[in-house]
Formats: sequence, structure tokens, C-alpha cells
Amino acid sequence: MDLSIVVPAFNEETSIAEVLTRVLALSFEGLEWEVVVVDDGSSDRTAEILHGFLDVKRLKILTHKKNQGKGAALRNGIENSSGVIVAFQDSDLEYDPGQLPTLVREIQRGTDVVYGSRFLGQAQDMTFLFNFGNRFLSLCTSLIYRAQVSDMETGFKVFRRRVLDGLELKSLGFDIEPEITAKILKKGIKIKEVPINYRARAKTHKKITLGDGVKALYTLIKYRF
Repeated sequence: MDLSIVVPAFNEETSIAEVLTRVLALSFEGLEWEVVVVDDGSSDRTAEILHGFLDVKRLKILTHKKNQGKGAALRNGIENSSGVIVAFQDSDLEYDPGQLPTLVREIQRGTDVVYGSRFLGQAQDMTFLFNFGNRFLSLCTSLIYRAQVSDMETGFKVFRRRVLDGLELKSLGFDIEPEITAKILKKGIKIKEVPINYRARAKTHKKITLGDGVKALYTLIKYRF
């Protein structure tokens, strides 16, 4: 398998069908690819909607009986995928799947890690606090690891599998994002950023809290030393 697209999902009944429909309609010329969606213990109709995709050959559906967190979902998806390239696609439609092929092409050209940066592209409908928090954490990442990272928390990330396999990921929650970035930079691996377009969803549907931001900063510092 050349490419695996891992899609973590938790209570995404309003968007999961459209996300998967868009992802499955993508074209990756010359690549054999699969989609691995992980239902992280959803309590809404996400599981029911996913059931309607069971006959899709390139789609693999994994289910957690209880909600464990985004990190747990991504780790399970990675472990149960087989692509030599691994991409992350969030399931809330904030990130347009149509931009994925552009990121994947950068890997095909020889890059080890590619991030889709909201701040190099267009970030729409992002609240001031969310915008500031993301930029602040990215600045902290750059300072702590002496690197240039404009969007550490982006949900659009693509890797060569050998890079991911060497990280020994441990996080269960949203701190998976800073853990991945911290461990990559500590190994001296360069992150290439590509501008993407992003549209934030309604504030009432955001699952990331101020506490997650504090934990992200702690995670960045923890893995530096």
C-alpha cells in the first residue's frame, strides 16, 4: 500500500458522510491507497452513518467502545494502516480534503514530513482566542526547537511511515499534535509547510479547550529535554 489516510472521528454525524465522500473521490495518480476511519466512541449517529460505507473496498472502519481521545484514534489508525505514506484528515470539514493531494505530492518529491499551514494560507472564521492560541503555540515550538513552524496544531499532516514508526507515540488526547511535532524536530527532521485554506466551524462545536492549550505547551517542553 502506498498511501493511508487516517480519519479520526468523534460525534461527527453532521459531517462524516461528506468528509468520507470527498476523500473517497480524490485521485492520487499512480498510488494504491486506503482510508482508515476511527470512530472514537461516538454517542451520536456517527457509527450508524459509517455503517453505510461498509461496502467501500478501500475504506477500513475501526471502532472504540469508549471515547479515548484524538491521540488514541490516530495511533490506532496508524497501527492498522499499511501505507508507506500516512496522512491525517480531520472529520469536521474544517480542512477541505481536496487539498490533500497537494501535500502528498510533496512527500512523493522526497520530503519526509509535510504540514498544511492555515497561517500561510487562508484561515476563515477563526476566533481571536483560537487564532492567538495557535500562533502562540507555533511560536513556542519554533523557539523551543529552533525551527520554523507556523502551524504546529494543524490537522493536515502527511508523513513517510518510517518517520512515524520512529516516534513511539504515547498521547491519547489533543496533545498528540505537539508530541508528534516535538519528536520530529528533536530528531532533526525538517517539516515542510504548504499553504492551505481553512474554515473554522462554530465555536459551540469546538472540542479543544484552554486546558488543551496549556497541555500542548507542557508537552512541547517535556519532549525537548
